[in-house]
Amino acid sequence: MVILVVLLLELFSYKVCQAHLEKCRLQGPHSPLHMYHQPGEFLIGGIVSHGGFTASPATFSEEPPPALPEELVVVPKGYQHIVALAFAVKEINEDPHILPNITLGFRLYDSYSNARSTYLATLLLLSMVKKFVPNYICDVESYLAGVIGGLDSEISFYVATVLDIFKIPQLIYGSAPVMNDKSPGLPFYQMAASEALQYEGILSLLLHFRWTWIGVIATDNENGERFVQTITPMFTNSGVCFAFIERIPDFSFISEMYGLLERAANIQDKIFSSKANVVVTSGESYSMANFRWLPYLSKHDDLINNVKSKAWIITAQVEFASFVFQRNWDAGIFNGAIAFEIHFRNPPGFHQYVVHRNPSSTDGDGFIRDFWQQAFGCVFPDITTDKVEGNICTGEEKLENLPGSFFEMSMTGHSYSIHCAVYVMANALHAMSTSRLRHRGMVHGGRGKKLNPQFWQLHHFLRSISFNNTAGDVVFINQNGEAASSLDIVNWIIFPNQSLHRVRVGRIDPQAPPDQKLTLDEDAIIWHRWFNQTQPLSVCTERCLPGSSKKVKEGQPPCCYDCIPCPEGKIANQDDMNDCYKCPDNDYPSKNRNACLPKDISFLSYEEPLGISLASFSFFLSLITALVLGIFMKHHNTPIVIANNRNLTYNLLISLLLCFLCALLFIGRPEKVTCLLRQTAFGIIFSTAVSCVLAKTFTVVLAFMATKPESRMRKWVGKGLGHSILLFCSIVQAGICTLWLATSPPYPDVDMYSMTEEIILECNEGSVTMFYCVLIYMSCLATVSFAVAFLARKLPDSFNEAKFITFSMLVFCSVWLSFIPSYLSTKGKYMVAVEIFSILASGGGLLGCIFSPKCYIIILRPELNNREQLIRKKN
Repeated sequence: MVILVVLLLELFSYKVCQAHLEKCRLQGPHSPLHMYHQPGEFLIGGIVSHGGFTASPATFSEEPPPALPEELVVVPKGYQHIVALAFAVKEINEDPHILPNITLGFRLYDSYSNARSTYLATLLLLSMVKKFVPNYICDVESYLAGVIGGLDSEISFYVATVLDIFKIPQLIYGSAPVMNDKSPGLPFYQMAASEALQYEGILSLLLHFRWTWIGVIATDNENGERFVQTITPMFTNSGVCFAFIERIPDFSFISEMYGLLERAANIQDKIFSSKANVVVTSGESYSMANFRWLPYLSKHDDLINNVKSKAWIITAQVEFASFVFQRNWDAGIFNGAIAFEIHFRNPPGFHQYVVHRNPSSTDGDGFIRDFWQQAFGCVFPDITTDKVEGNICTGEEKLENLPGSFFEMSMTGHSYSIHCAVYVMANALHAMSTSRLRHRGMVHGGRGKKLNPQFWQLHHFLRSISFNNTAGDVVFINQNGEAASSLDIVNWIIFPNQSLHRVRVGRIDPQAPPDQKLTLDEDAIIWHRWFNQTQPLSVCTERCLPGSSKKVKEGQPPCCYDCIPCPEGKIANQDDMNDCYKCPDNDYPSKNRNACLPKDISFLSYEEPLGISLASFSFFLSLITALVLGIFMKHHNTPIVIANNRNLTYNLLISLLLCFLCALLFIGRPEKVTCLLRQTAFGIIFSTAVSCVLAKTFTVVLAFMATKPESRMRKWVGKGLGHSILLFCSIVQAGICTLWLATSPPYPDVDMYSMTEEIILECNEGSVTMFYCVLIYMSCLATVSFAVAFLARKLPDSFNEAKFITFSMLVFCSVWLSFIPSYLSTKGKYMVAVEIFSILASGGGLLGCIFSPKCYIIILRPELNNREQLIRKKN
């Protein structure tokens, strides 16, 4: 519809100017209430948001008046945008390096925050100053190079709709979420950072402070709904949950206010009674004025008198602004807020320019009068009437005395964007003018002032422009028409006199690596006094400490959960872990299940008491055995040594000596050689010792059986029988061990699972079956020896060994029968210690039971060691 209106206006203006060739005299339909015009060869148009009108709607109950009564409400904070544009144009006109010999001018109109006024203002920019003839050059002294505006996305969209027809560049200085998905080629450029960067920044900030339970406030319009729909899945996927999502109503009619305030009161109670201490706030540029109602709207007196503050996170579009009737309202609940703001700096000279600005020092500024009156609460005298109500404005009031929500002496983010936008336009015009002069030259009119540039060509220069502005920042616009702008993270410090101090505490840089986009100085943040200068905590559930994991409550958001201890064998080493996990194989869980501790390497070593004790016991028994062997060898011709089969006795003592020494193979770090030898050596040597006992037992029994008359056993009596038994029994065990080594030999192994806190270095037996075969065979030999010795225990002979062998085999069998359950019930080095003890105990039993009586006679009772005693019969 707007396009149709424009085309009709073009046709109409063409016919009018055809009829009046000498002079165009068509007057515009409306004279704008506010405008600011500064002449120049090139003009920059501006659509600003200075204020708006409130009106009572028609009730249709009576005949309406000719015009609905309207009241102008100025938002004083918006006047700095006008000042920033005028200051930038002044700087450029004084700079000889930008557009030399060309004066840059501007024309500003107010959008009044509605579509009708915005469309009209845009069309007025396309006309002469005093004539409403859009898109027709009729006695025009200056040309519209481009338009800067608007502040809010809807206003920017209305402006772009008209300018798109004429391909006139538009530089948007506010956040424009509607424009983020624009197609290349449309004639507008976004000076502020994209909304996507802002969403990433807010999420990074929430995750940095571990704020996972938050509230959201958005305006009840299309932009607010888009904000909510965008962040909801984005935040939820990152573990952030919403305690509430409220939409603040937007109003434009006074009569509707009471119903809207009623609705806002319900929202206020929900916000300040919520457990969420962090509230993400999104809105339009003037939304802060609406948010300032919140502390005064509660239906509950206790909430009004004891307002709990929140940690506010405010989006870049929202200005710290208020309406004039909110002059003395306390904004203390927003003290300590963290605001994402368009990157800004204070250009040199701006503060002084603002200090000297007053109604008498400005020429052509149609905004300053209403701003001054409403900001300072005074009235300029009217020459048409003698009666003046209220305080009289002198024009000498000081802008620095205004509260921060009305005006700031330092440049804000939006004002800085306007300042940069003017410089972008000026540099692009300079580049285009220089290019035209170099290649074709400029076309001059009759009076030398009439220039005829084609401003649609300006897009080519805008899409690749890059320069340093007067504040020291690099301004760059890419091919998509987006400025490479960052976002500042600003801490709002609001003093009791409602003055505002901005402290830059961080930054979101779109060109930094993903993990370095957010930079933040936590120590520089001043929190609201309600938090006692400590970082606010905003979680649905207190954090789960290490050693426990989260379990989401049924029917609740993921951020609301119970903390359950980790099960046995698992740990959680961080706060708020979703699941516990197992430690690596070489670690074990701590007692509190909050860390993995390295397992100790465990094996039976010579450095520990148990290893030292067993080794000492082994050496002691070996020494005793060697002494006994020495005694027997020294008295080898005595009757008692000869009568007990001297050769078998030597073999038995040597076997026992080797048994005691082979126990040392079980002590120390398992190696390949020791693993191969320890069990096989033990099996063969011990079998040899038992075989010697068995041979001695058979020899005794056969000797007594051979004494009977006509006994056929005499031919078996002799040295050959004992040696044959010894050799045969030993060879069988050696064959078993050889088969074991050939098929599945033992090897060094690591056991990480048997002991919770230890890694066991052990010898894997290779074949458990062969290991038990060795033990079973040895047990069979011992059992046979025990049975034979038991039967021969009452044979009549003073030197009869049968009863001593019986007792020794009883000890031997008892030790190894108790070995099996003990061996199977222990782990690690204690399993090895059990086997060593069994070897030493059984060997010591043989040594003590068989040889201690003989040594007693040889050493202490030598008179009994004679032939007469040997042949004496028992009565």
